[in-house]
Amino acid sequence: MSRLYEKYKNSIREELKKELNLPNIMMVPRLEKIVINSGVGEATQNIKILDKVMEEMGTIAGQKAVLRRAKKSIAAFRLRAGMPVGATITLRGPRMYEFMERLITLVMPRIKDFRGINPKSFDGRGNYTVAIKDQLVFPEINYNKVDRVTGMSITFVTTAKTDNIGRALLKKMGMPFRK
Repeated sequence: MSRLYEKYKNSIREELKKELNLPNIMMVPRLEKIVINSGVGEATQNIKILDKVMEEMGTIAGQKAVLRRAKKSIAAFRLRAGMPVGATITLRGPRMYEFMERLITLVMPRIKDFRGINPKSFDGRGNYTVAIKDQLVFPEINYNKVDRVTGMSITFVTTAKTDNIGRALLKKMGMPFRK
């Protein structure tokens, strides 16, 4: 079990129940899944780039990445429906909490000029997305083996109904929001 999950179970859940005035412990919002997504536009010309990105994402998350294909054709981008364009990983359960703990304690402090993450990147339903500009901030990535720098978006999907409730949950879990 992850330390973050133990902390959620033992203290954060009770604190949120009191703070949000919820009658039942089952109504307290929780983290449902974390989705890591990386779009690689150059993969239409060279598929090897996408293979390397998928390998690096798998190293970061501890789980194999899934190939994503284009849904429609766009002539301006030389893109046809069905061409590989990105990779996705969905984390749930213990891996999800371990990844979030590593992201908060190890990765975010390594980001250059880090002053906290934007508290306004919620989607209106309590889910939060943060963008990482390069994969080199993750300690699992070997700097010498990286061919090209690729970014990724990390979405925290919660059971919260509103942004304020989702923000309260993520803040209690240790997410470093900017003041």
